Amino acid sequence: MTPGARRQLAQAALAKSLDVRSCHDLRVDTRVPIDIYEVCAALGISIRSVGINMEGMYVRNPPQILVSALRPYPRRTFTCAHELGHHVFGHGSTIDELVEGAGSNRRPDAKEILVQLFAGHLLLPVLGVRSAFASRGWDAKSASPAELLTIACSFGVSYEALVTHLASSLNMLPERRARELRRVPLPKVRETLTGTASSAPLLVVDQYWSLPTVDTEVGTDILLPTGSQVRGAAPVLELTGHAGQCPVFRASKPGSRTVDFLIQGQPSTLLLRVARYQYVGLSRYRFLEAQDDWDCEEEDTWQ
Repeated sequence: MTPGARRQLAQAALAKSLDVRSCHDLRVDTRVPIDIYEVCAALGISIRSVGINMEGMYVRNPPQILVSALRPYPRRTFTCAHELGHHVFGHGSTIDELVEGAGSNRRPDAKEILVQLFAGHLLLPVLGVRSAFASRGWDAKSASPAELLTIACSFGVSYEALVTHLASSLNMLPERRARELRRVPLPKVRETLTGTASSAPLLVVDQYWSLPTVDTEVGTDILLPTGSQVRGAAPVLELTGHAGQCPVFRASKPGSRTVDFLIQGQPSTLLLRVARYQYVGLSRYRFLEAQDDWDCEEEDTWQ
């Protein structure tokens, strides 16, 4: 694909992402992160997690998005936005197969490039990303892997998704630096933040958090800001230690808990929600503490 053709796709992707954010049921400012599940709900699209080893699938009629429950939780967010791209651009039903990282030799077609760029701009708008770095006093070009993971968590995306978008779409990171950052082992990055070696995924919540909720799944470690108070943490959350004065919790069971802490110096309360590990079913039930009879909902069945 020529640079000119890619620029045209990027411009179309950016324009469509702005259209989605500004639609009457959402009206989400481009300086803040969004909940992709709420976006899809507002657009009348159901989302289901399935136990199939793929990336995702878009079903056109009725509009549904299927996301693999076997992929890491933040990756599912980007996959969902990717599949939403197929919907808003009027593409037909599509299956996106497993793609193993940036080193894949697959050459995606123009539609796939378009919706991938759309997903990046929708989840990581340039004004929001610049604000996220500026509010923390960080520079994207010199940011450490730990700082980049913190920013990625604040937008609900993976470390790799942020690095790729910074380099390929926002021109905020040289490609050479992006390649270096992709080679950094994430367990080492997590250990830098928590001070403890762990194979568990890490969700970093700091005082600049701006998503409306804190969402994760069972088995994830959660680093909260200094002074955080979790109301009735057990059995949903288990305190496992501290990184300095910041508590580290392990998401142990599905459910939700309320967290009180300071956001930019102001007392704030957020809902922290834990989904079942590799949950299979309609996404809106993923945080329930007990299994519900959602499979009986005839309107949400799929073939």
